Amino acid sequence: MALDTQAIVDQLKDASILELNDLVKAIEEEFGVSAAAPVAAAAAGADAGAAAKDSYTVELTEVGQEKVKVIKEVRAITGLGLKDAKGLVDAAPSAIKEDIAEDEANKLKEQLEAVGATVTLK
Repeated sequence: MALDTQAIVDQLKDASILELNDLVKAIEEEFGVSAAAPVAAAAAGADAGAAAKDSYTVELTEVGQEKVKVIKEVRAITGLGLKDAKGLVDAAPSAIKEDIAEDEANKLKEQLEAVGATVTLK
């Protein structure tokens, strides 16, 4: 049985972020592999990042009491649809935006905290 590589790629193009995340987890479990970077590369990246951090990840750690408002804010920030934004909020802690400047990260943190969410910058 041959794989239809182009058909698989086309399906992946149409998948949501959450569907792709579920696929990665299923592949990791089924084949006993990891999508994480090798430890040596991660350690080297951590050393370089410790010297001068120029990119941040905004992580939603807790939703708080106003879940609907947090979902609306996540939609505005990420441009995701309602289903994907809800999935991202439901999966907290989850990265909302990665590799952004410190000023933008702080602004997004303030926006999310204003609607009751708890946010961490990494």
